[in-house]
Amino acid sequence: MHTWHWHNWEGLPYLTCNLLAPWPHGFFTQQFWPRPPQELTKVLQPEAAAYRLKQVHGNTVLTPQEVDQHLNDSDDELALADGLISELPLQAVWVASADCTPVLIGDVKIGQVGALHAGWRGTAAKIVPQAINKMQSQGSKLQDLRIAMGPAIAGEVYQVSVEVAAEIGSTIVPHNEPEKIVAALHDLPDSPLLPDPEPGKVRLDVRRINALQLEQLGISVEQIAIAPYCTYQTPDHFFSYRREKEKKVQWSGIVSLS
Repeated sequence: MHTWHWHNWEGLPYLTCNLLAPWPHGFFTQQFWPRPPQELTKVLQPEAAAYRLKQVHGNTVLTPQEVDQHLNDSDDELALADGLISELPLQAVWVASADCTPVLIGDVKIGQVGALHAGWRGTAAKIVPQAINKMQSQGSKLQDLRIAMGPAIAGEVYQVSVEVAAEIGSTIVPHNEPEKIVAALHDLPDSPLLPDPEPGKVRLDVRRINALQLEQLGISVEQIAIAPYCTYQTPDHFFSYRREKEKKVQWSGIVSLS
């Protein structure tokens, strides 16, 4: 299985995954709050340029060039999107999350990287497959990708409506009716759904859905790592919007190689 390691930077903890060992990367904890990505990039690779977004729970994936172009053409301080894919070496791409899944991707052959914010809405809109399509258009091959999903809310504590579960489940199960989608999800091995005592509700493992979307693209299980940490259940290290209802985030980032 894939291993995750804790590191310390000036006494502050952050997490890395052995699957992404070739790249400077980190899933940072709440202890780094409120440092911005520009500062966090110095922890990973001081020479890299940092890129971040104004995240909107969609499936738009941009390159640094597209971000720069957008900022030149508008008065916005940040581009609206939920994913970044590098184009050049020494680009640090960052996403913020509280219970949503931060996904970091690296290509072992060409060195390009991606960072994605995959909450339930982004997952329902297939942001991770979108990003991988974009990486393929920039020269990646599926077998060269390594994908790590960081700390996020775990299925056993994430209650959603049956409608939400069906909307997300429709990305991997080809049914139109919510009841059929939910039933099919329950039947999957290592199901992303768990029962909930409340009528009309289920518990949903969003990271598992993302893993299933990746497997359907033809990516092998060995290329995917999922952090064994739940933001909601690890208050010492991670902010959780469900737990605190505060707009605080932790950052996850990865730096492209030459």
